[in-house]
Amino acid sequence: MERITIRLPKQQVEMLQRLVDSGEFPTVSEAVRHAVRDLVEKRGDRALRESDQVSVKV
Repeated sequence: MERITIRLPKQQVEMLQRLVDSGEFPTVSEAVRHAVRDLVEKRGDRALRESDQVSVKV
């Protein structure tokens, strides 16, 4: 697993911590991983299609 560093607004960090405190996720890192997985599932195919189109045009 690779490590990345991101900056988030204080309000978002506080909300992530609330999700952890409520038992929704075991850690803030796991909450962020979950959000990234959702994003990749929802938009990953589109990004791949767009990159394929760009490579075909070149």
